[in-house]
Amino acid sequence: MEMAIVGQNGLGVGALAGSAMEEIEKLETEVTDLQKKIAALRRQIPAEPIRDYELTSWSGETVKLSDAFGDKSELIVVHNMGKACSYCTLWADGFIGLTKHLEDRAGFILTSPDAPETQRRFARDRGWNFRMLSTKGTSFKHDLGFEPEPGRFWPGVSVLRKDEDGKIFHVSKAGFGPGDPYLGLWHFLDLLPSETEWHPKFSYAEPVKKDMAHD
Repeated sequence: MEMAIVGQNGLGVGALAGSAMEEIEKLETEVTDLQKKIAALRRQIPAEPIRDYELTSWSGETVKLSDAFGDKSELIVVHNMGKACSYCTLWADGFIGLTKHLEDRAGFILTSPDAPETQRRFARDRGWNFRMLSTKGTSFKHDLGFEPEPGRFWPGVSVLRKDEDGKIFHVSKAGFGPGDPYLGLWHFLDLLPSETEWHPKFSYAEPVKKDMAHD
């Protein structure tokens, strides 16, 4: 005779699983709805005019913020804290596969307070394929809300808009942190049954071999 496995509250394991999945689906729907409401609210925030900052390219040349838009009227600006931050490096690694998709929709750049040559070397070591500009020596991050104190930086993203007259506006922003929607890795980790605290590293002892990755 087969015996049903019963949970602590008297329900069978199958019933418990079904009940949990129903609750998960309900919460996921609520989260999706809330994300849409947040996006709608962000669009209601009055745009803040900002000046045409001068940033620095890897070659040491001055690049006006207006030129970073390219042929787009909207620009996504990632605020990276620099090469010393393993978390910021994790987020930047995650943009590699998204770069061309993002650039098809809007301008996309990553900024950090590192010197241009430091950026160049680190980006090449990481295989980053997106444009980077240095904010070193500017008030750009402070003015956009990502440097609350001199030399103390916060990670996140800003969206800028340029009108037909060339005026630039700061239209929205969001901070980065573990579990946020800007890095899919967190959501994969949430699926794991073990609640092990994890922190990103700059490198890992046993990287996946290319021949294994495509088997």
